[in-house]
Amino acid sequence: MKKSNPPAHKHTYDIVLMDHKSRHKHHRHKYKGATSIDVGHMHFLSGKTESAPSLKRHVHKYRGTTTFDAGHVHHFSGVTSPPIHLPDGRHYHIIKGKTTVSGKIPHQHFYYGVAR
Repeated sequence: MKKSNPPAHKHTYDIVLMDHKSRHKHHRHKYKGATSIDVGHMHFLSGKTESAPSLKRHVHKYRGTTTFDAGHVHHFSGVTSPPIHLPDGRHYHIIKGKTTVSGKIPHQHFYYGVAR
């Protein structure tokens, strides 16, 4: 039986499945914040939210690690507030919550910040 030669070139295709939400443009925010002062110190936090559709009402998930202060860090995660709309059409979100417990003297902090 005679073998046929393979084709001279190949085609590849990417198949992308989209749901009804995927038609909207997505965006992220950078956030910054600070913790409460507990056990004589505080921490700072910064990062980027997860992507979310650019709808009038939406929220973003976020997670991160605080700055290294007093010999340790804390972890945090949550969901932003709904958007707070500005007169120029932009918006921002509030982040707030409690960190994980950590430190030589085990403790946690409350944190508050803004995702712009």
